[in-house]
Amino acid sequence: METLAATASSLAMLAAVALAGGGVWLVAKRRNRKQGVLMLVAAAVLLANVLIWTL
Repeated sequence: METLAATASSLAMLAAVALAGGGVWLVAKRRNRKQGVLMLVAAAVLLANVLIWTL
């Protein structure tokens, strides 16, 4: 894998982890459930993109 592709997938994984953590926190604290669910969906989409890029 080239350097740019490896960097992009690493950043996408970090963003997915941050989105998932923030989404779980928002849903668990019942602060803004809709935004939390959307963050979890965005994390799942990023994870799927990384899986597609690496296959």
